[in-house]
Amino acid sequence: MYRFIYEHRHEFRVVEMCQVLGVSKSGYYDWKNCKPSERILKRDGLKKHIYQMYIKSQKRYGSPKITQILRYKGHTVTQRTVSRLMKELGIRSITKKNIRPQRIQSIVFLYPNLLNQQFKVSQPGSVWVADITYVYTREGWLYLATFMDLFSRRIIGWAMTPRMTKTLVMLALNKACTIEKPREGLILHSDRGSQYASIRIPKFTT
Repeated sequence: MYRFIYEHRHEFRVVEMCQVLGVSKSGYYDWKNCKPSERILKRDGLKKHIYQMYIKSQKRYGSPKITQILRYKGHTVTQRTVSRLMKELGIRSITKKNIRPQRIQSIVFLYPNLLNQQFKVSQPGSVWVADITYVYTREGWLYLATFMDLFSRRIIGWAMTPRMTKTLVMLALNKACTIEKPREGLILHSDRGSQYASIRIPKFTT
């Protein structure tokens, strides 16, 4: 978890990430000052890449495919190492027929890309950026949904659950709308992947 905070320290404020992930700021800085060995850092980095590929493939990729992708991206790694790290993560390839697709279509809609790759905004509250990532916690791997104000780069809403469902996204969105009331013309944006899209804001009573 501290590794996640360290790797995203230039994107988000450390104190806010510690709050979202339920860890102390002092604990993070104690971990940071320990300076783990290069070997441990490399292994942890590989495990993160492996898990990301595994999830993005909807749990279909095994060690041969993941090894191939890692090598293509410039990593020097053997299939045996990838297989061992997958065992440490507790993951393995699942055949396509056994996969149950996750559905969040009831709240996620594909709209034209209103942001059009223009990531500079002139005022706060005009664009919120949605994202879902996965972090390892004391409870195991959890999905972390966030909403960030693109102007201030401040996380204004977040939620964590074991599964990536519409409830996860709505919990984060509801929290964002509670912390910072949506203004007229607000654009909600995501990376427009197969499971992310521009999100319709819910109606709140005033």
